[in-house]
Amino acid sequence: MTDHANSFKPTLRLFDATMIVAGSMIGSGIFIVSADITRHVGSAGWLIVVWLLTGFMTLTAALSYGELSGMFPKAGGQYVYLKEAYNPLTGFVYGWSFFAVIQTGTIAAVGVAFSKFAAYLFNPLSENNMLLKISLGLNAHGVEKFFTISAAQIVAIVLIAFLTWTNTKGVQGAKWIQNIFTSTKLISLLGLTIAGLIFFKPGVLHSNWADAFSMKKINDDGTMQALVGAGVFGAIAASMVGSIFSSDAWNNVTFIAGEIKNPKKNIGLSLFLGTLIVTIIYVSANFMYTAVLSLHDIASAPNDRVAVAAAKSIFGDAGTYVIAIMIMISTFGCNNGLILAGARVYYSMAKDELFFKKAGTLNKNAVPGWGLWAQFVVASLLCLSGRYGDLLDMISFVVVIFYVLTIFGIFILRKKRPELERPYKAFGFPVLPIMYIIMGIAFCILLIIYKPEFTWPGLIIALLGIPIYYLASSKKNSKKE
Repeated sequence: MTDHANSFKPTLRLFDATMIVAGSMIGSGIFIVSADITRHVGSAGWLIVVWLLTGFMTLTAALSYGELSGMFPKAGGQYVYLKEAYNPLTGFVYGWSFFAVIQTGTIAAVGVAFSKFAAYLFNPLSENNMLLKISLGLNAHGVEKFFTISAAQIVAIVLIAFLTWTNTKGVQGAKWIQNIFTSTKLISLLGLTIAGLIFFKPGVLHSNWADAFSMKKINDDGTMQALVGAGVFGAIAASMVGSIFSSDAWNNVTFIAGEIKNPKKNIGLSLFLGTLIVTIIYVSANFMYTAVLSLHDIASAPNDRVAVAAAKSIFGDAGTYVIAIMIMISTFGCNNGLILAGARVYYSMAKDELFFKKAGTLNKNAVPGWGLWAQFVVASLLCLSGRYGDLLDMISFVVVIFYVLTIFGIFILRKKRPELERPYKAFGFPVLPIMYIIMGIAFCILLIIYKPEFTWPGLIIALLGIPIYYLASSKKNSKKE
């Protein structure tokens, strides 16, 4: 047996691909971010509208990506689409952002979410249990700063290491983990939603929906401030940071095209089915929240854990443990999908001689083992940094920019490469893709105006990819000379 395989093995079916789409989307966000959304919009109707807008954008983008996946059914996904539509630089800047924070930061955040809820079942795993505390001296204000490592961070790293190891053993084992855990969390989320709708509180539901579309900001002290004019759009944009993060990673299936049977057909179909299933579940879960919790209880849920508060309302104190187990299942399956897909982007970049050469090799199990472990190292550093949450907020702006660029790339490729086979064509073209582009640009502009802390740092991280690209290109050209 050789130490390396020559190519990916196409072993994933439509069901497997759909589970990767849905499993990569559902992590911890749906259980948490509705608290922040409610604080921004202050009404049940607008809470649902924010999730519907996000669902519409996600479905529209997924249906548009179906055309691109049929044209370029190979490993790398969005990196390949951007490279083909624009130029290698654009593709690389996306790939760099993906490696530096988009994928690795998401893996870190989901890993820490797993450990936080594991602490519900076994308290020593808590983020409050400090295993290491090193003084970094005094800051400019004379306050002593510390570098700390908590039990929660170590558990997150161990989880990421375990899932990385299982993925290096081949796609078959990773497939079964994904299918089992995604099916379990879909059924669990659906079960929680149905239980909430069965045991809803009529008074709470009526109160929440009596004035459902009067937008108000809920302040920290519980008071409400009516929003009108431009403030409405700012509130929607700020709210959608959370819902877009919760609905992101649906495109991960495009990264593993080389391992999917009949990719020209199954990638596009899995994108549609996976995003539709998750959108329906997300909107239903949020309606359930409004049926069992007052708007104040949603907005002020301890540590934003809305699902915990909802489960406690439905099941009593045992609900805390029910939801903790659900979130552990959800984040475990989510991270498996993220880890599985991520290394395929680095593989494609390495094949273009724009990334570490070893990332472009497959191990004996026909998976990019080196790329998987490189991804693990960066994700682990982000776990230890304690800044992964900030990085994810910062990158939301950049993620949407790349989605807009990719969907605009469909228009470019129809003119630039009309001869390419297109098993799928973007649904509703050109109207729906144009609507997504307009909504995406509006979202980014509103974030620049109302939430600049979410924009410039993320943009800087992405733009750092430009000098790195030219450095990598110069090395590549010097080798050829």
